[in-house]
Amino acid sequence: MKLPRTIRLDPSDTFVFANPAEPGRWAVTGSFLFLDADPDAMTGKERAAFRAGFADVEALGFSTLVVVTPATPEERDAAVEALARQIAVRFSAPTMDHARAAAAEEVAYAASLCEEHAEGTLIALHRTIREGRLVEQFRTLRHREAGAPGADRLHSHAKAFLVVESEGEDELEERVDLVDMMKGEGT
Repeated sequence: MKLPRTIRLDPSDTFVFANPAEPGRWAVTGSFLFLDADPDAMTGKERAAFRAGFADVEALGFSTLVVVTPATPEERDAAVEALARQIAVRFSAPTMDHARAAAAEEVAYAASLCEEHAEGTLIALHRTIREGRLVEQFRTLRHREAGAPGADRLHSHAKAFLVVESEGEDELEERVDLVDMMKGEGT
């Protein structure tokens, strides 16, 4: 079994989100946090969390990226329990059994995002509302193959990844090119 785990490649999440996730926590998409949201009424950090934040199961902090990570059944169960506690408190679930059922569903969906991807694959999320419904799109990033164009020109952790796949209803409108972003920082 694989689950998404929060990761921080740089300090940007600490500036972008009001409640940034700690690195290394199990995560879910967190879209349930925005079911009644009005993105047009959001500002700044709240809008950033809506658009691109995965939620960690322990504190509902946000992370721009998650990494596909092997998980034991015990780790999965602990993630469900942690998220159930958050759901019970934040959404006043009628019982812990109700909260646990909702948390189990969220963790199962998060696991499904990881099924087809190799360990270490990064996943990014883009969330929007279209025609009155919440839409999630995902991008995956994987390790750049040795000898790939640009792989030896860059330094730091960013050179190791390349956007390789987009999942969702439509192609994402914005593109991120990590190679171009790192150009000009030296070699």
